[in-house]
Amino acid sequence: MTGSDTKTLGQRVKELRRDAGMSQSDLAAAMGRSESWVSQVERGVQPVERLSVLQALADALNVSVREVRPDAAATEEAESEEIHRNNDLDGLRVALTGHPALGSLFEQPPTEPIPPVADFRHRVEEAWTLAHASSYAALSDHLAKLLPSIETAVRHAPASDRTELHALRAKAYQVAAASFTRQDQADAAWIAADRALQAAELAGQPLEVVASLFRMAHAFMRQQHMEQAEQAAKSAVAVMAPRAESPACPPEELSLLGAMNLVLAVINAREGNRAKTHEHINQARQIGARLGEDRNDFDTEFGPTNVEIHAMSTAVELGDAGLALEVAQGVDVSGLSPERQSRFFLDVARAHAQRRHVGEATAALLEAEALAPEQIHDHHLAREVIRDLVQLSEPRVPESLRGLAERSAVG
Repeated sequence: MTGSDTKTLGQRVKELRRDAGMSQSDLAAAMGRSESWVSQVERGVQPVERLSVLQALADALNVSVREVRPDAAATEEAESEEIHRNNDLDGLRVALTGHPALGSLFEQPPTEPIPPVADFRHRVEEAWTLAHASSYAALSDHLAKLLPSIETAVRHAPASDRTELHALRAKAYQVAAASFTRQDQADAAWIAADRALQAAELAGQPLEVVASLFRMAHAFMRQQHMEQAEQAAKSAVAVMAPRAESPACPPEELSLLGAMNLVLAVINAREGNRAKTHEHINQARQIGARLGEDRNDFDTEFGPTNVEIHAMSTAVELGDAGLALEVAQGVDVSGLSPERQSRFFLDVARAHAQRRHVGEATAALLEAEALAPEQIHDHHLAREVIRDLVQLSEPRVPESLRGLAERSAVG
């Protein structure tokens, strides 16, 4: 969506609201949103692109979605084109295609010696290191070699090694799923998450199964399949929450339960359900306080800091920019991975953009870019906020913002 399209949408919402005899407060109440969010939509600062939110807006105004946004039918097609613009993970997509080790089914011997399990441990750890650094091109090359190798190994290695190899295979597919999701390639993320889930079950690792569901939920969210994302997260919470009542519940299990509550918070924020969003944030806060430290179990980076990051980002989703910036002031992200730090500053930029703070938003984006350039240049949310900032500052676009737009190929 271009900046002019966003502005036109805002004007239409304002006109339809007035035609319905509604104030901004009335429309906000009908949608379960804040009055600030409605104001930001009408001013063209808050984009409305998810079909579920467009439908809720149309229902509140008692009109059709097409009256709110005539090009709504083209939204999914445009988003699909944006998703496939990125090619950093193309090699990994090809490696995921078809059966992972078809020759093994026909009793073909491996073409190379099977590496020791320790080698696979090191390679999986390296994959997560690349993912947390948002080095997706390097990660693609790395996983495109690792996945076929470990698929062959799990079918030909000694029986005594296979349980651990299945567990490592699950972890390798989880990093693939996480990276595809971050690069807006949710179709491939779903495939990788499903393979991770199967491998984790074969390894007899129920917590790895839950970690795979965590990746699957994120893939569904990126595809806008919120019901499926919610089902994946809720199914895990339903099993794990009663177990967490025990004082002896392991911290690794608590981390996964906390991470799943954050997933549910994001889902509810994107659907505009403020009460449920805050409920899941508070549940995650309680778990984080119980852990008492930032952890990285199953590479979820769950802990008190990540909870506050999500509190801030969900506030942005709900249009509560003031709350988001207030929460952000109390968050120290220096101990987190470059990817998580970069995403934090992206959300800070989104909050400033909602308040029309062009300079502050641009500064936050530049800080995010310095930490993880590939993520900022290719993430759909980063590109959206850059477009909005360019529109807000025209005709005198700051040179730093213009350069960022050029590096991110934002027209």
